[in-house]
Amino acid sequence: MRRNSKLPELLAPAGDITCLYAAVEAGADAVYVGGRAFGARAYAKNFDSSELKHAVEYCHLHGVKLYVTVNTLVYDRELRELSDFVFELWRMGVDAVITADLGAIREIKKRAPGLKIHASTQMSVHNSYGADAAASLGAERVVLARELSLENIKSVTESCGIETEVFLHGALCVCHSGQCLFSSLVGGRSGNRGECAQPCRLPYNKKYPLSLSDLSLAEHIKEICDTGVASLKIEGRMKSPEYVYTVTKVYRRLLDEGRCATERENKLLRDIFSRGEFTDAYLRGDKFAHMTGVRSENDKEASKNIEKREFLPKKLAIKADAVIKLGEPSRLTLTLGKKIVTVTGEAAGAAINSPLTEDGVKERLAKLGATLFTLDKADIMLALDGGVNLSPKAVNALRRDAVEALLREETGAYDTQFLPEKLTRVGGKRFVTAQFLSGDAYRTFKERSKSLSENIDIAFLPIESPHGANGVFIPPVVTDSELDEVKELLCKAREGGAEYALVGNIGHIKLALELGFKPIGDFRLNITNSYTAAEYSKLGVIDAVLSPELTLPMARDIGGGETVYGKIPLMITERCFIKENFGCDKCNKAELCDRTGARFALMREFGHRNLILNSRPTYMGDKKRELSEFGIRHEHFLFTNEPPEKIAAVLRAYFKGEPLSEEVRRIGKR
Repeated sequence: MRRNSKLPELLAPAGDITCLYAAVEAGADAVYVGGRAFGARAYAKNFDSSELKHAVEYCHLHGVKLYVTVNTLVYDRELRELSDFVFELWRMGVDAVITADLGAIREIKKRAPGLKIHASTQMSVHNSYGADAAASLGAERVVLARELSLENIKSVTESCGIETEVFLHGALCVCHSGQCLFSSLVGGRSGNRGECAQPCRLPYNKKYPLSLSDLSLAEHIKEICDTGVASLKIEGRMKSPEYVYTVTKVYRRLLDEGRCATERENKLLRDIFSRGEFTDAYLRGDKFAHMTGVRSENDKEASKNIEKREFLPKKLAIKADAVIKLGEPSRLTLTLGKKIVTVTGEAAGAAINSPLTEDGVKERLAKLGATLFTLDKADIMLALDGGVNLSPKAVNALRRDAVEALLREETGAYDTQFLPEKLTRVGGKRFVTAQFLSGDAYRTFKERSKSLSENIDIAFLPIESPHGANGVFIPPVVTDSELDEVKELLCKAREGGAEYALVGNIGHIKLALELGFKPIGDFRLNITNSYTAAEYSKLGVIDAVLSPELTLPMARDIGGGETVYGKIPLMITERCFIKENFGCDKCNKAELCDRTGARFALMREFGHRNLILNSRPTYMGDKKRELSEFGIRHEHFLFTNEPPEKIAAVLRAYFKGEPLSEEVRRIGKR
């Protein structure tokens, strides 16, 4: 158990160096930033290598930790670049990286073993099994799903062997993080690669049903602290320095004083940025509360009226002790708190015309210019021989070397190189799997089309209605409070003959193994590189359906399966948008219609969650030659809202190699 008994860390965002100065000035304990690659906010300004080095130095001088996001999915061709990047972060002295890709974690541990790992919210950890799985991978901390209730946050925090972090304030994704494919499959910009186009903020059915209000837990400070979480995170790497400063400052005061926000403080938080009222519904466990929020003109006007201010680096006063004696190496010692560094330089020689004066040496040593320090001449102790000289260049070099030594981090990083691993491709033999979201549809289809059903090697059915199939699928989201019910249903399915379990979350693999199932990975595991596939294999996954964001050549290099038919879910939402927008009588019959006329069906998931399905099914039945050319041996079907006769028609067309009579999505070839 890694329950925190002290005040949690306050973690602030910074999209650029000015925001970082604002976060430190406002009292953040730690700041998280992104580099120019591998961060889930590709459209933030972010930090180049020199800025990251400066950020580390600045934060550490002020007793603040710096974390760097490396939380996008990674392709095989990018592993060398990622490896070099994390090694540089280790060498700079970055305190931790925030990541979700198992292949990235594997490479971080190999190339930068001294670099701490925080499992990103993109890993979609929502229960104790998931937190423990993250710990087994080498993570020191896990960022929990934003949708968890206070009860579930406390349960995970108290039972797992890893630190936990929760979101405190800021924008909410409507989909569980790491599970959103809307921007990618519909708009061509991958949210899992940091390029989200925010389709949830667009209108559907002439309203904005998917746009959630921002999160604010300013009314729950003591409750959250009592759960034992290690860190409280403010969202906002795309936000202004004023936002970062204001929000961090408010929460710093609330944490230090152990209280909830006043109305004045809540207004300040709303004015700096909000979408109508804030929400705390997830924390309260009320997924049916009104949470929809759109940024109004009044909201925008309130933000415009916030006074702009300049954020500059705060300089720290240091002390110096210099020794300049004839024929001896010059020496300069700088002191900052408990840190003391000493450097040596050129030896002083006998002066010919103008010997050094005490005032002249002190004045030159005190010229710290654009550095992060100030040095008053009164704080310089100088032992100076009379009648000696040392060139201005030598004095400047002595000062510069001492300042650099004061900034230098002893990280323990040693020189390593990226060494590609030759990994065995996942899978090998040809087989066909199919997931049916409706057990009743499968049962009717099987009764009417026995010969077609025999072409399916493994049929995955819901745990609530397994109907004697040889496989079940574990719900994508299972919180600690739902685990007992899910375990009971899985045990019944196992007793009924189910041998395989389709797992879509890292936390569900051990659960499946404990109950005697053979785990097969769903596309939700987000496998986009060979290293990730190898890590899931080590965890016990015997085969896997790869991410639908991959092209066929990428899939070939990894192995595993492809979804060859299915309306791939674009989102899984904690909220029931069917009930909220259409009524319970429209369950599994509701649709969202966007501005182009595309229609996205809504389906109910376990726990009253919702799936939002793609408007076009993926289909490769008339492209099987391409599947074969790229080595796709595992063909996976996903049947969602199709009636039994449609299921039969799709399978018949696929096995005959015929096209469908509807518009479909293809898996790309490049």
